[in-house]
Amino acid sequence: MNTTFWGLLIPFLGTTLGSACVFFMKKEMNDTVQRALLGFAAGVMVAASVWSLLIPAMEMSDSLGRLAFFPALAGFALGVAFLFFLDRITPHLHAMAQNPEGPKSSVNKISRTVMLVFAVTLHNIPEGMAVGVVFASLLNGGVEISQAGALALSLGIAIQNFPEGAIISMPLRTEGNGKLRSFVYGTLSGAVEPLAAVITILLTSLVLPFLPYLLAFASGAMIYVVVEELLPEATRDEKTDVCTIGFAVGFALMMVLDVALG
Repeated sequence: MNTTFWGLLIPFLGTTLGSACVFFMKKEMNDTVQRALLGFAAGVMVAASVWSLLIPAMEMSDSLGRLAFFPALAGFALGVAFLFFLDRITPHLHAMAQNPEGPKSSVNKISRTVMLVFAVTLHNIPEGMAVGVVFASLLNGGVEISQAGALALSLGIAIQNFPEGAIISMPLRTEGNGKLRSFVYGTLSGAVEPLAAVITILLTSLVLPFLPYLLAFASGAMIYVVVEELLPEATRDEKTDVCTIGFAVGFALMMVLDVALG
């Protein structure tokens, strides 16, 4: 139980520490650094989606024989569809974007600050679900996921949450908010992760046979965030090299963590 507690809390601590950068950095984050951090976060999320979520989902479905891929495929597709739906109904503003997304009727009534927080909160939901479903499997005796492997996922998400916290708190500061307020908003954007994890654990205990689908669901949602948000923001013009390097470093780090600890 102690391991589960820390496993759920570690990603949130990563966001909190990243948000605290607003107290020590200039008003605006260097563009190159921000691109590198976005690429790094994308690399971590892609690696976590494959090694910590999709592969265990298929291993859990070995009894289906040649159809062992089906739960992973179905869950992945549902995860992408779920984030696509949330993206369309939630007014939000990406950190490096000028124009907000979501229902126009709501966009015109909500401040840029709130929409910035909405954007990060939106893609923190699948990360929380990913941690929750992995620990749910662990608590229910899932042999495909070890305690070290579950902690590796939490640590990997926490590592990518650190730059994510900075990436949200710094633009909030640029928008005219005070340092303390920017830090609080940045931290609160990560609070949805442990909440989503706990809810997922409670639900998973009731629908244990669907664990492979839930693992793949979280993977699909995370991949959607990478492709729809992180990479486009980091490669919005010809300056793509630093994002590519950041992605490679993040992917390699998460791969090493998962294999070495798992």
